[in-house]
Amino acid sequence: MNLAVAATVFAVVFPAELPDKTALASLILGSRYRPAYVFAGVAAAFAVHAALAVTAGGLLSLLPHRALEITVAVLFAAGAVLLLCDRRGRGEDHVHLHSRSHGFWRVVGTSFGVIMVAEFGDLTQIVTATLAARYHDPVSVGIGAMLGLWAVAALAIAGGQGLLKLIPITWITRAAAAVMLALAVISLVAALA
Repeated sequence: MNLAVAATVFAVVFPAELPDKTALASLILGSRYRPAYVFAGVAAAFAVHAALAVTAGGLLSLLPHRALEITVAVLFAAGAVLLLCDRRGRGEDHVHLHSRSHGFWRVVGTSFGVIMVAEFGDLTQIVTATLAARYHDPVSVGIGAMLGLWAVAALAIAGGQGLLKLIPITWITRAAAAVMLALAVISLVAALA
């Protein structure tokens, strides 16, 4: 493994992922569920994506973009609806994470699924594939990309927990649903353009 290559990839992937939809998804998940559970699912999904990007190299850019964007739009819209429906009638202003009944595998599975879908065809996945093709060092590129993605996820999840201390979960849920609906519209417009 080449540490210089891994550090270069980390330095490229980390800032590219910060403003990304998967960071937002991690923040939202981290505000709703136990952080360790969310991180386990998110980290697993990012590991799969890094492996796919490194393995596929530059071929990921050949995936049908339109179908991918439509799928992402539908899933974001469904996520927004589920967020809004899940909170109705509970009357909870703040979440007490240690009393939540969401089990480890359910949260890991949800987190894994959300990130798997959101990250497909993403800029950082394409960048990782390009870097793998350039450096011909899949292990170093994969580790650098995975660590960059994990660092952003950890920051977002920690931010989600801090957010709960300041803002009622109802507000966070509504804001998250609005953002997901906006992302659904953006993805649909990108698919139709």
